[in-house]
Amino acid sequence: MSSHEPAQESLATSRRSKITPEREQELYAAVLDLIRESGYESLTMEGVASRTRCGKSTLYRQWGSKPELVVAALHGTSRMLLPPIDTGTLAGDLREAALAIGAASGRDTPLSHALSHAALQNPELLCALREALILPQIAAIEHMVDRGRERGEIASDAPAAEFVATQLLGVMRARPLLEGRYADEAYLTRFVESSILPALGLGSA
Repeated sequence: MSSHEPAQESLATSRRSKITPEREQELYAAVLDLIRESGYESLTMEGVASRTRCGKSTLYRQWGSKPELVVAALHGTSRMLLPPIDTGTLAGDLREAALAIGAASGRDTPLSHALSHAALQNPELLCALREALILPQIAAIEHMVDRGRERGEIASDAPAAEFVATQLLGVMRARPLLEGRYADEAYLTRFVESSILPALGLGSA
């Protein structure tokens, strides 16, 4: 029995290798676009196959199921990450973060909303959603705040510092629900200027 295992592993590796990294990115992009357009529940392997001109059997052989494919798509794309930001001041960094998050809100917000309900029922999907969409942005914003502390721009125990990432990312998700509009660059910049900076004792100048 063990003598057949290497051959089986080799066959599986050969099958997986037929999908190039470039092709994987095309598939991942299509998966995420379909979720944005119609929601997670409406996503099917057949729909992905049709959109990407890929055989359904290839998708099942590579990923096994819809949840596994979505998890791979979330882990496999970095388009949703904040760009490197370091303006030299915390206020400048947060303004730039507002611009970057606002520019991507039309893509990130619908994806996050579409996956939220399904993710609560699927721990692996929830973990992938957090790792791909949420945690990298939180880490980037918290790094900006830490640099501000180190430069002495804010007190080491500034109470509002703990909530900067929650505020900035939370309002991005909340505005579509409350007002029916995305939190774009202008909106998030106003939010940073009028709410976050004053709470940190930085003012809005």
